[in-house]
Amino acid sequence: MSKNFLQSKNEGDKYKFFMKATQLEQMKEDYSSIMKTKENTCNQIEQGVEHLQELKRLYCEKKERYKSIGFVNDMRSHLEDLKHKMAWAVVGEMEKEIQPIKEGIRAEEGDAKKFVRKLEECQVKVTEAEEKYKAIQDKLIKASEEAQALHPQCVSLKADMQARRKAVHEAEVLYNRFKTELKRLGKDDEQLHKRIEELKSSANQVSEPERMERQRKVAHLREQLKAFHDEEMMIDQQVDQFQQAIYKCKEEHVRLRREDFDAKQALDAKQKQLRELRDSKTNTLKRFGPHIPAFLEAVESAYRGSHFKHKPIGPLGAFIHLKDAELTLAVESCLKSLVHAFCCDNHSDERNLQLLMSRHYPHGLRPQIIVNKFQSTVYDVRHRAVHHPEFPSVLTALEIDHAVVANCLIDVRGIERILLIKSNVKAREVMQRSQPPKNCREAFTAEGDQVFHRRYYSSDYPRPKFLSKDVEAEISHLEKEIENRKAQMTASQQRLHSIEKEIRQNEGHLHGHRQHQKEIQIKKRTINAEIADLENMEEHQSVDIRTLEDEAEENKGKMESVRKDMQQQSIKMEELKNILQVAEKKFEEMKEKIHQVEEIAGPIKDELNQADTELESSKRRLQHYEDKQKEHLACIKRHKELLAAKEKELEEKIAQARQIYPERLEVSRTVKSLDAEMNRLRETINSENDRHGNREEIVQQFHDAKERYEDANSKVKNLKKFIRLLEEIMTQRFKIYSQFLRLLSLRCKLYFDYLLRIRACSGKIRFDHKNETLSITIQPREEDKAALNDVRSLSGGERSFSTVCFILSLWSITESPFRCLDEFDVYMDMVNRRIAMDMILKVADSQHHRQFILLTPQSMSSLPTSSRIRILRMQDPERGQRTLNFQNRTDRKDDQ
Repeated sequence: MSKNFLQSKNEGDKYKFFMKATQLEQMKEDYSSIMKTKENTCNQIEQGVEHLQELKRLYCEKKERYKSIGFVNDMRSHLEDLKHKMAWAVVGEMEKEIQPIKEGIRAEEGDAKKFVRKLEECQVKVTEAEEKYKAIQDKLIKASEEAQALHPQCVSLKADMQARRKAVHEAEVLYNRFKTELKRLGKDDEQLHKRIEELKSSANQVSEPERMERQRKVAHLREQLKAFHDEEMMIDQQVDQFQQAIYKCKEEHVRLRREDFDAKQALDAKQKQLRELRDSKTNTLKRFGPHIPAFLEAVESAYRGSHFKHKPIGPLGAFIHLKDAELTLAVESCLKSLVHAFCCDNHSDERNLQLLMSRHYPHGLRPQIIVNKFQSTVYDVRHRAVHHPEFPSVLTALEIDHAVVANCLIDVRGIERILLIKSNVKAREVMQRSQPPKNCREAFTAEGDQVFHRRYYSSDYPRPKFLSKDVEAEISHLEKEIENRKAQMTASQQRLHSIEKEIRQNEGHLHGHRQHQKEIQIKKRTINAEIADLENMEEHQSVDIRTLEDEAEENKGKMESVRKDMQQQSIKMEELKNILQVAEKKFEEMKEKIHQVEEIAGPIKDELNQADTELESSKRRLQHYEDKQKEHLACIKRHKELLAAKEKELEEKIAQARQIYPERLEVSRTVKSLDAEMNRLRETINSENDRHGNREEIVQQFHDAKERYEDANSKVKNLKKFIRLLEEIMTQRFKIYSQFLRLLSLRCKLYFDYLLRIRACSGKIRFDHKNETLSITIQPREEDKAALNDVRSLSGGERSFSTVCFILSLWSITESPFRCLDEFDVYMDMVNRRIAMDMILKVADSQHHRQFILLTPQSMSSLPTSSRIRILRMQDPERGQRTLNFQNRTDRKDDQ
C-alpha cells in the first residue's frame, strides 16, 4: 500500500484523497451545486423580469380598458335610476287611469237615482192607463153582450136566407138547362132541314163520269204519295247514318285533340325534366327546380343578414341518399312532395322564408314548409320503429346528411314505421296474409306501390325523378321517351287530319240528303193538298134522306116536351124568389139591429184601442227605463270590476315598484319617454360593450391581469431577496470553508511532522489549494534537514512508515468511527514496524470512541496485553496445496 500510494499517485489524486478523507469534497460539491442553483435562479429571475414587464404592459392595457368603461358604469347607474322612475311612473299613470274610472262610477251612481225616479213616474202612468183600459173594456163587454144576444137570431135568419137563395139558384140552373136544351134542339132541327135540302139539290146536279175521274186521280196521287213516303224514310235512315258517323268522328276528333294536348304537355314536361337533368350534371340542386340554386343563395344572404334565427334547411331531398338504388322509386313514392319541402326552426323564420319563396317560386308551386325545432341529434326511435330481419325501413334504407332532416321526416311521415319490400308478391304476403310486423303501418314496393294491411294502391310514378344516382341513365331513358312521344304525336296528327277529312265528306253528303228530303216534303204537301181538294168536291150521297126526315120529326117532339118543362120550372122559380125576398127582409132587419148595437160599441172600441195604445206605450216606456236601469247598473258593475282589477293591478305594480325602489318617487315624465330613453341607453351600452367588450369580462380580465402581475412581481421580489440572502450566506460559508480547509491542512501538516519526528525524520506536506495539489517531502535523517527528498527516493520501509504517518495525520482530522489499514507494515523493517505500531496503538488508545482494524501478515505477539486489543490469527495455509478445500453448506450439513 505504502509502496504504491506514495509512489504512484500524483499530487492531484493525493489532494483528492485528502479532500475525501476530510469530507471537504462534499462541502465543495454542495457549494458548487448551490452556486449552480443560484445561477439558474438568476436566469429565472431575468426571464421573470422580462415576463413581468409583459404582464405589466398587459396589466396597464387592461387597466386603461377598465378605466374606459367608467362612463358605461355611469350610464348603467343612470339606467338603474330610470328603471326606478319607470316603475313609479307606471304606478302614477295607473293611478291617473283609475281616477277617471272612480269619477265615472260616482257620476253613474248619481244617474242611477234619476232612473229610479223615472221608473216610479212610469209605473204611476202604467197604473192609470190600466185602470182606464179596464173601465172602457167593461163598457165594451156590455155592448158585446147585447150584440151576442142578437147574434144567434141573425145566424138562424142568415142560414134560412142562404137555403132559400140556394133553392132559387138551383131552380134557375134547371130553368137555364131546359132553355139551353131547347136552343140546341132548335139548331139541330135547322141543320137537319138544311142538310135534307142540300142532298136533294146535289143529287140532281153531279154526273157519274166526273165522279169516277176524281176517284182515279185521287188513287194515282195516293200512289205517288206512298212512293215519296218510302223514299223519305230511306233518306231519313241515310241521314241518321251520316249523323251517327259524324258524331263518332267528332268524338274521336275531340278525344284525339285532348290526347294530343295531353301528349304535348307531357312532352313539354319531359323536355323540361331532361333540361333539368342535364343541368343537374353540373349542379345537383337543379333536379329540384331550375330556380333552386338562386333561391338557396337568397336564403344564405338573408341568413347572413340576420333575417333568420336558424338557417332553413331544404330541399329535404338534397340531404337524402339511397343505400340501395333499386329502392329509389319506393322512397320517392313514400315521401312524395316532401323531397321539395323546407324545414324551419320557428314560425318567424317560416314567415321570412315564405316571403322569399314568393319572389322565386311560380304562383301556386310553393313547396311545403315544416316548422320543427332544430336538434343536433336524431331521435331515438328504437322503441317505436319497425324491425324486420329481411326488409329495411325507410329510415334505415337512407343515408341522411342532417339530423334535422331525419327528425323532420320522422315527425311528418313516420319513416321509421314504413317497410321497403322490392317484390309486390312478397309485400302482399308480409302485409296482408297475416298481421303486419310490429310497429309497421304500411310498406312500399320497388315499383312504388303502397301496401296497407287490407288495401293496395298502385304507384303514379313510373320512374324516380329526384333521388336517382345514375343521371346518365335517366337522361337516356328520357330521350327515348321523348322520341316515342314525338312519334306518337306525329301518328296522332295524321289520324286527326284523316278524321277531319272524313267529317267534311260526311257533312257534305248529309247536306245533300237534307236538301233532297226538303224537296220530297214539299212534293208530299202538294199532293196532299190536291187529294184534299178532290175529296172536298165529291159528296157522299149514300145518306138516306128519309132517315134525316125521321130524325127531324123526333127532334121536333123533344122540343115541345122541353118547352113545357121550362114553363113549369119558371113558375116554381118565381115562387121561390118571393120566399127569398121575405127571408132577406127579415135578415136585413136583424142586421140593422146588430149594426145599431155595433155603432154604439164602435166608439167604445176606439176608446179601448186608444187606451190600449196608451197602456202599451206606458209599458214600453217603463220597460225602456227598466232596461236602461239594468244596463246602467251592469255598466256600473263592469266599471267597479274594472276598478277593482285596476286597483289590484295597481297594488301589484306598487309592490313591484317597491321591490325595485322602496321609496315613492314623484315622476313628471311619461312612461313612453322613459322607455325611449332607457332603450337609447341600452343601445349605447350595448354598442359600448360591442366596442370594448363585455363589462364583466373586462373587469374579470383586469383583476386577472392585476393578480398575475402582482403575483409575478411578488415572486420576482422574493427570488431577488432570496438571491441576496443566498449570496451573503454563501460568502460567509465560503469564508468558513476556506478557514476550515486551512486549519485542517495546518493540523495535517503539524501532525505529520510530529509523527515523522518520532523516528527522527523530518518532512512536510505542501498544500496548493488553488491548483488542488498535495506534495509530500521526507528527510530520513534529522541532521540533514536541508536535503528533503521525494518519497520515491525512499526505501520501501521508509515509504510505508511515511504512508502510516500520512494516514494517521488524516485520521487526526477526520471524524469516521472506523479506521482500517491493510498490510501497512509489509515493507517495514522491525524498527519501523515497532515505531509504526506504537504510533498506531498510541493513537488508538487516545481515541476510545473509535474502532481501529489492522490487517497484517506479520506476527503481533510483541504487542502488549490489553483488554482493548484483540488479535485474530488465521491458520497458515498448506504449502503444497494448489486448491482450497471448500464445501457447500448443504454438503457440510449432510456430513453432520
